[in-house]
Amino acid sequence: MAGEDELKLLGTWASAWAARVKIALHLKGLSYEYVEQDLDNKSDLLLTSNPVHKKVPVLIHNGKPICESVVILEYIDEAYGTTGPSLLPADPYERAVARFWVDYIDQKLVIPWKVAFTADEEEEKTEGINQMLAAAHTLEGALKECSKGKPFFGGDSVGHVDIALGGLLAFLQGTEDLCGTKLFDKANTPLLLAWMDRFAELDAAKVALPDVGKLVEFAKTKRAEIALSIKK
Repeated sequence: MAGEDELKLLGTWASAWAARVKIALHLKGLSYEYVEQDLDNKSDLLLTSNPVHKKVPVLIHNGKPICESVVILEYIDEAYGTTGPSLLPADPYERAVARFWVDYIDQKLVIPWKVAFTADEEEEKTEGINQMLAAAHTLEGALKECSKGKPFFGGDSVGHVDIALGGLLAFLQGTEDLCGTKLFDKANTPLLLAWMDRFAELDAAKVALPDVGKLVEFAKTKRAEIALSIKK
């Protein structure tokens, strides 16, 4: 792309969705301005850039906003196709498979994770945990199939599915503290456990992901604030 390109990312330090975008930008070697947002006091820039959902992340490319993390990931790969590594496979079928697993992560792993984290009733929490663990088991098989014995879902290099799951890494590592159960372990998900360690060592991950301990404390505080507001 042209040298005058301007990229600006609106996000919050604790957002897994913003972390996805940061990872992709770093993998592509793209320079950008990061603008931290206060979601309790949303900026005019955020509200005008994402008037529908009013949330992060938003990538602003030469003044034009792109919203939703998965949409942004695909936009980055298309807009900067000749810059850095490709994030989506070249083959149309393999691209479709990658998109399927990213959607699976968001629908079958993230949603029950949130239930397990926020549920007041023990039965609801248990159901969330069971669904979350079932999704992890399925993703273990997906990693085996997609990687073909190589380090990442994308094979030898990080791809679309790796970034989607990797953006969640700090939350996944904090699952035991936040939800009361381990998500990945040697007995049930050895491939994902090894993948998680490899992904965490990537330079892009070190730059983009929040500290796990800090994130866990932040999440617990937010959960307590929400519970208190409901009681009032």
